[in-house]
Amino acid sequence: MNGTNLFKIALRALANNKMRAFLTMLGIIIGVASVITMLAIGQGSKKSIQDQISEMGSNMIMIHPGAERRGGVRMDPSAMQTLKLEDYIRLSNENKFLSAISPNVSSSGQFINGANNYPSSVNGVNKDYLEIRQLTVESGSMFTEEDIASSAKVCVIGKTIVDNLFPDGSDPVGQVIRFNKIPFQVVGVLKPKGYNSMGQDQDAVVLAPYTTIMKRVLAITYLQGIYASALTEDMTELAIDDIESILRNNHKLKETDESDFTIRSQQELSTMLSSTTDLMTTLLACIAGISLIVGGIGIMNIMYVSVTERTREIGLRMSVGARGIDILSQFLIEAILISITGGIIGVFIGVGASFVVKAILNWPIAIQMWSVLLSFAVCTVTGVFFGWYPAQKAANLDPIDAIRYE
Repeated sequence: MNGTNLFKIALRALANNKMRAFLTMLGIIIGVASVITMLAIGQGSKKSIQDQISEMGSNMIMIHPGAERRGGVRMDPSAMQTLKLEDYIRLSNENKFLSAISPNVSSSGQFINGANNYPSSVNGVNKDYLEIRQLTVESGSMFTEEDIASSAKVCVIGKTIVDNLFPDGSDPVGQVIRFNKIPFQVVGVLKPKGYNSMGQDQDAVVLAPYTTIMKRVLAITYLQGIYASALTEDMTELAIDDIESILRNNHKLKETDESDFTIRSQQELSTMLSSTTDLMTTLLACIAGISLIVGGIGIMNIMYVSVTERTREIGLRMSVGARGIDILSQFLIEAILISITGGIIGVFIGVGASFVVKAILNWPIAIQMWSVLLSFAVCTVTGVFFGWYPAQKAANLDPIDAIRYE
C-alpha cells in the first residue's frame, strides 16, 4: 500500500470524527500557542532591558568609593571618601581606553520656582556626562568649562523638572530656580528619555558643574563616584583593568591590599538582567510546555480508542494483504496529522495572542522564528511519540482475532 493511499485513509478516518479530532488537537493547539506567547513575552522583556541599557550607555563604567559590599554590611563613612579629584585627573590623563570621563557628586532636596516645587536631586558632573549617559541638550546649551572652573551656579534640567517647575509652558532657559535656597540659572533643557527598564524617570534630572555642588552645596573635597565610557563596548574589560591599575597605584595599595573602590559596568548589569530574564522565560516555557504533554496524552488516548473501534477494519485490511507496517503507518499518519494540524493552528493563535498582549497590556514582545520552529517541531515529535504505541498495537493485531472482534 503506497503512502498516498495511507494518507487518504488517515484523512478519511479523521473526517469521520471531526469533533473528536478537533478536541484531540485542542491540547496541542493550547500548548503550542502558550509556548510561543510565553517565549515572545520573555524575549520581548529581554530585548527591552537590553535596549534600555543601551540607551543608558552600553559601554558605561561606574566607579564608586569603598570596597565591594558583602552581605549588605554598611561601609564605614571614611571608606566612602576614597575617591578624590586627583583620581579623576589621573584617569583622564592616563587611561588609554576611555572616550569620556566625568566626576559625580549629588545632593537631594527641593527645587523651587515661585509657587511651584519638586523634590529631586542635582548631579554635579562635567560636559562628558552627556556623552556617557547619552543625553542631549534640546534647548539652550550645556554649561561650559569656564562655569566648572568658576563653580558657577548654573544647571541643565530634564523635562520632568520643567513640567513641574514651569507648568505654564514658559521657556525655562535663562530663568533662575532655587535648590535648598541656592539660586541656579537654567542654561539648558535636556531632550526627554522617559522611564528606563527599572521604572526610573530619566527626565527627573538636574545637572550642574561638579565644582559647584562640591563647594557650594555639599562642602566636600571628595567624589561620590566617577562615570566613564569605554572607547567601544568590546574594550570595556580593558578599560576596567586599566582603571583598576591606575587607581590602585594612585591610592598606593599593595598587591595584598583590597581595593578601596568598586568598579561596575553596564555589561555586568546587562548580563545579570539577561540571565534572570532567560531563567524566567525558560520557566514560563516549561509551564506552557506541560500542556503539550497533556495534548500528547490526549492523542495517545484517542488513538487507543480509534484502534479499539476499528479492530474489525484492521483485521479485514490485513486479511486482504495489508502488512503490519501499513497498519502502523496508517495510524501513525493519523497521529501526526492531528499534531501537525494542531501545531499550525497553535502557531497562528500564539502569534495572534502575542500581539494582543502587546496591544492590550502594552508589554514588549519579540516573536523569534526559532521559537515558532521549536514549538512546531516539539508538537510533531509529540504526535510521533504518543501515536507510536497505539499504532504499534494495531499493527500487531492478529487478523483472525481482529475480524472476530465485536
